[in-house]
Amino acid sequence: MAVRHRLIRKSPEDVWEVLSDVKRYGDWVVGTSRVEPSEGQWPQLGAALRYRVKVGPLTLDNQTVVRRSEPASVLELEADSGCLGTARIAIELRPWGEHTLLVFDEHPLRGAGGALHNGLLDAVQQVRHRVMLARLARLCEETESSAPYTAQLRPRSG
Repeated sequence: MAVRHRLIRKSPEDVWEVLSDVKRYGDWVVGTSRVEPSEGQWPQLGAALRYRVKVGPLTLDNQTVVRRSEPASVLELEADSGCLGTARIAIELRPWGEHTLLVFDEHPLRGAGGALHNGLLDAVQQVRHRVMLARLARLCEETESSAPYTAQLRPRSG
């Protein structure tokens, strides 16, 4: 199981707005291209997206379906990768002061992905998730007028 957290310097509503934008899905989900709605209104319950994923020389046509949707709070998805099986992806948005603590949890449900699941694959997923959440944070925060948060040490006077 691959669980990752990311503090995003925007409100849960602002983060939800980006998660709800089908046109931006490919901007933060690593490896996706040609994203298009296939059913319903994203991210309402039962809505689905089709997209292409490239993994090395492989190209997979995948579909992701919304299994649970609570605006500005929870988005749970089932990603169907055909012969590789399906995975549950849960995105939780927790208010953290004026910001959002995003908890991203992905694990296999059915098929080859579940049968082959191991610690090495979890480690690879952690790297992928780190990149995805950094992209998502950038998209959410790009309208931020202030400089990126960095801890600065100042010399002590006296």
